[in-house]
Amino acid sequence: MSIKDLEPKVVWNNFYALTRIPRPSKHEGKVIAYLYEWGKSHGFDTVRDETGNIIIRVPATPGMEDRRGIILQGHMDMVPQKTSDSDHDFLKDPINAYIDGDWVTADRTTLGADNGIGVAMGLAALEDPSVKHGPLEVLVTYDEETGMTGANELRPGVLKGDILINLDSEDEGELCVGCAGGLDATAKFKYRKYNTPEGMRALRFTVSGLKGGHSGMDISLYRANANKVVARILLPLLQEEGVKVVFFRGGSLRNAIPFEATSEILVPADRLDAVKARIEAKFAEIRAEFIDSDPESALAIEEVAVMPKYIQGSAILKAVKAIIAAPSGVIRMSQAMPGLTETSINLAIVRTEKGYISIHSLMRSAVDSSKDYLALRVRCLYELAGADVISFEGGYSGWAPKLDTPMNKVMMEQYEKLYGEKMMVRATHGGLECAIMGAKYPNWEMVSIGPTIRYPHSPDEKLEIASVARTWEYLKAVLENAPKR
Repeated sequence: MSIKDLEPKVVWNNFYALTRIPRPSKHEGKVIAYLYEWGKSHGFDTVRDETGNIIIRVPATPGMEDRRGIILQGHMDMVPQKTSDSDHDFLKDPINAYIDGDWVTADRTTLGADNGIGVAMGLAALEDPSVKHGPLEVLVTYDEETGMTGANELRPGVLKGDILINLDSEDEGELCVGCAGGLDATAKFKYRKYNTPEGMRALRFTVSGLKGGHSGMDISLYRANANKVVARILLPLLQEEGVKVVFFRGGSLRNAIPFEATSEILVPADRLDAVKARIEAKFAEIRAEFIDSDPESALAIEEVAVMPKYIQGSAILKAVKAIIAAPSGVIRMSQAMPGLTETSINLAIVRTEKGYISIHSLMRSAVDSSKDYLALRVRCLYELAGADVISFEGGYSGWAPKLDTPMNKVMMEQYEKLYGEKMMVRATHGGLECAIMGAKYPNWEMVSIGPTIRYPHSPDEKLEIASVARTWEYLKAVLENAPKR
């Protein structure tokens, strides 16, 4: 059975089509063309803006002309993560999505339900003649995952509606009315390379199998960070075993908890077995700390060809100490909304290339002053560690909740009418484009919903089938009962 055969077909067919189109962030050309042609082929008013955002408009269904205009919004890009044994090419290959019991998942890659299923629901609402709605727009934004570029570049006044339903939430039955703001941090340690001395052997060790996950939604699960694991292994080797580092590479996206990292080291020949034993022992120690959150963590060690040069020892030692000391994880839980992370940081990416050891982190907070204080802490730490470059960019404020609005009332009433239970109202620690777009359209009422997705931004990503049907029925009821002008 294919995912195209699932109900509601109008949603799943659109999602299936998106899985066929490579669309990692910053490489959305094919999906932009597809969405534009999709709108035009249906006879809808379709616009592509200068950035690559797609806007598709349809008039109200007969009898619904007095309703306020609604914008359904999702993002077209997906996070390209895969397991180490996958040969998937995100720039060329379709996603191999399949049904696994009550869920849809993918073969050793991210599924792209974040946010392909939201886009699929928006398209379905436009084309399904059974859906009753007022004036309706679907906005599909470009490059949400790596920079929220489409939201940042969206021009004021382009969209006509004044109610935004973001379809990028990941828990069916929850109404999201606020989100955290974010800020990217980068520290760089400059290094020189030196010639490899005689009598050295080379080892490459890789930490893999960690759960990883979304740095907003999953940060409070206290999973292991692969970059920190590798740094903890390297420190005693640098200080006590005379090893030299050829490279350190871990993580790939700022908004994904790193689930794999690797380093190549040069080892004095007479210490080769001892160093292997120390790597294994330190990994076993760390693995035991995280056995509940990361039971499938694994270590691989292999002897490789000796490289002719290595990274300056003083520079890599400073960087490794900084990685160990730098904050990564939950900084503060919300006092206003118990169970919600207020402030966090994800030490996401480490690279040794082009003469720099680069450390990239993503900070999130629902409170701007807390985010600013965390940035100050990070700056002070890297200054003390001797970083040559410290920079911050991509900052945006959070989306402040507004609970008592006409649209919120509709959302709550329709859910209880359909399912006989109250909808949970919450804010999210994940970053939503609502925060950025709402600043450009201050008249908007904004909410966010979506079906249940687990482990987004990781190869374990999966989408609950039943929640898609429930969310679709709920969305149709909300559109039919939208507030009047």
